[in-house]
Amino acid sequence: MDTDGLIVVDKPAGMTSHDVVARIRRLAKTRRVGHGGTLDPMATGVLIIGVNRATRLLTYVIGSEKSYAGTIRLGQTTITDDAEGDVTATVPAGDVTDEAIRAGLAAQTGEIDQVPSAVSAIKIKGERAYKRVREGETVEIPARRITVHRLEVLEIRRPEGEAFVDVDIDVTCSSGTYIRAIARDLGTTLGVGGHLTALRRTAVGGMTLDTASTLAELEERAPDVIGLPMSEAARRSFPQRTATEEETRTLRHGGPLATVGIEGPYAVFDESGQVLAIVSEREGRARAEIVLAPA
Repeated sequence: MDTDGLIVVDKPAGMTSHDVVARIRRLAKTRRVGHGGTLDPMATGVLIIGVNRATRLLTYVIGSEKSYAGTIRLGQTTITDDAEGDVTATVPAGDVTDEAIRAGLAAQTGEIDQVPSAVSAIKIKGERAYKRVREGETVEIPARRITVHRLEVLEIRRPEGEAFVDVDIDVTCSSGTYIRAIARDLGTTLGVGGHLTALRRTAVGGMTLDTASTLAELEERAPDVIGLPMSEAARRSFPQRTATEEETRTLRHGGPLATVGIEGPYAVFDESGQVLAIVSEREGRARAEIVLAPA
């Protein structure tokens, strides 16, 4: 049974990412568990969990690009920019055209400056933004440069007799992108307000819903819960290089290797296929950022 590796969890709605970590600690019978990128309680889908030594890979997982399926409701603004917060304004959105919706979303693709949602985990002067908002403060969060690689409109729905419009979208974006902020900004652009009513993360880097396990499935398998053993997880997440016997000895002791021109970070494996380290090439040497199989 593998005790180090990643688990691709299909997070249910209503749980925090921390709740999922606590559950995995119990199932895997270890305290050394972490997650690779928070999902809001409302959101479902891919949450990467690292167990034991594989928690060291989570730094890289957090920086991976991510894909989401979501629904934006135009015509209502909420304090959280999603369905979990109180509605603060309602404006009839029936006259907003499909063309205007598509143009508003097209303006949010590529490299853009995005202001994260005020109710977010970002720290402002040492305190989480959401905590400041809940205490009644008005929080100003500076814009961040993010990249929306793809933002596709799947369907525009106009429920009969309703003043709002629902827009189903599919997004692939850089780490640090807030889908809630995309909904908010579309509503602002169109002058009717908007918020996110559903969000499902479909991929983190090369790890997708196809390989995800529900918590119920993990309960049944416990304590054998590792979905991607260390070496397989590294193979999926990084470019690869195989080390000779001599290079393996050097790397296990934290020594540098000769460069081979791979843009890092990349994973180095021994000849049997076991991952040794995550390496970056700089100043003419390939140096370990983390050694995963020490001497």
